[in-house]
Amino acid sequence: MEETASAFPVAVAWTVGGLLLVVAVTGLARRVGWSAPLVLVAVGVGAAFLPFTPEVRLDPEVVLVGVLPALLFAAALQTSFLEVRTRGDSILTLSVGLVLFSVVVIGFATAWLVGTAVPGMTIAAGLAFGAILAPTDAVSVGALAGSGRLPRRLGSLLEGEGLLNDATALVALNTAIAAISHPGSGFGNAFGDFGLAVLGGIGAGVVITWVIVRVRRRLKAPVLDTSISLATPYVTYLPAAQIHGSGFLAVVLAGIWLGYRAPSFQSAESRIAERINWRTVSFLLENAVFLLIGLQLPGIVAAAAETDIGFLEGALIIAGIYVAMVVARFAWVLAATALYRFGPERLRERRWDWRTAFVISFAGVRGVVTLAAVFLLPERTPAFGFLQLAAFVIVVLSLLQGLGTGPLVRLLRLPLPNPEQDRMQIRTLIAEAQTAAIDRLEQERTDEDPEELVSGLRNSARYRVAIGTTDEQGMTRMPDQYARLRLLMLDSERQAVLEARREGRYEESVINAVLGDFDSIETAMKRSYRRDAAKAAPPPVRPVRLRRKG
Repeated sequence: MEETASAFPVAVAWTVGGLLLVVAVTGLARRVGWSAPLVLVAVGVGAAFLPFTPEVRLDPEVVLVGVLPALLFAAALQTSFLEVRTRGDSILTLSVGLVLFSVVVIGFATAWLVGTAVPGMTIAAGLAFGAILAPTDAVSVGALAGSGRLPRRLGSLLEGEGLLNDATALVALNTAIAAISHPGSGFGNAFGDFGLAVLGGIGAGVVITWVIVRVRRRLKAPVLDTSISLATPYVTYLPAAQIHGSGFLAVVLAGIWLGYRAPSFQSAESRIAERINWRTVSFLLENAVFLLIGLQLPGIVAAAAETDIGFLEGALIIAGIYVAMVVARFAWVLAATALYRFGPERLRERRWDWRTAFVISFAGVRGVVTLAAVFLLPERTPAFGFLQLAAFVIVVLSLLQGLGTGPLVRLLRLPLPNPEQDRMQIRTLIAEAQTAAIDRLEQERTDEDPEELVSGLRNSARYRVAIGTTDEQGMTRMPDQYARLRLLMLDSERQAVLEARREGRYEESVINAVLGDFDSIETAMKRSYRRDAAKAAPPPVRPVRLRRKG
């Protein structure tokens, strides 16, 4: 009992130290322009060989239930539902078609290459490893290529692929693991399990998301709303998994829909709090996994050494698997590009050029999902330790390859996002919102509202003069009518922007920038109004206690 009690503070100290190390290393890497994932892996590897560093081993259940749902949900919240719907066929081509094709190509290549050294290697084990290597990591692509340094369409395709292909690959992985655990079940049952996982995941995601929206619509306090948001990936994943559906697919669907519907059921304060909290959670989990994988390298190498695969032979096998992975991606993307360019007219309208196809093929960076998913393999998998080491090496190789994404975009002279064009779109969108705000002002004003107040609001909406600063300074001396009318105007501005989003007339980044501005203004106004109301309220009356004489 005393040993357990003394071990707990030590574990907490190591956890806190690890989190601080993640923050320090990531901040330093960003400052000097290095790849944070690669630096964290290198730091983890170096720390693993220090004599005082404890042995680290990730529990597959912790990865499966604790880490991946939160990472997928955080990424899904930032994914545009309209982008997915508009480019749905392109994204599905990459996130479903390419993943399944990669699973087969990598799986058979792994079974053949590893089978030359390990006679017990099976097709099911190879397909499981193919499912582990199939999904790309959109976060790593963005970090390696540089923020805003990808063409907008290319960026949205890679982000959509990086989110949805996780769910596809993990469903395929679970199916392959079932085949490993029950080798006599046959692939017919595996395909049936795959279909059940997809349908169950979609059904559970739709039903649970509907319930969550209804619950959160009734919550007014940002703390309560954010608490429900933090629990949502697990509330969605666990029931879906219980009915043998894909909990990962359910989490992705919930995240995309809740992110899209947030302005209709959340307050501005809740939206700001949710964005900040999930960005923090995603940052810590994403980067902590890279550090933990580096820390596990000694154990991974030791497990790989137990197999009958020598160093040179192992290096050749890993190189062969990596080549199969890269070739599979290039082959599928180039074939899809040809279909879009020379296929039916409906596809030709949404085609991309060969330069874009080459960058999409090149930007196949693997990341956290691959590093975490490899620990889900059952220990009875043939060449278990070697496959873990192979996944580690292949992720590092793909991260190094990803370093060339930005230079490749510049070499091929693909058009990058134009900041001036974005500013023009923002000005145009704000003008539309201002028109809606003025119309609402004229509808809601009453005879009791001072004319100078209404005129000031009208001029502020027309000229958009530093609304955030001007409003907050003026709030302390404005009457209640100001807050009432200004908040009504903000509501109309927000509705006008959401209508423009539904019509697809602006880039999603522009829509999010303007909506975020409105949330900040509304939050500042409400806080200022509450402070003023508290100052104006009479002091509480304290009860007088009468003392008895004598």
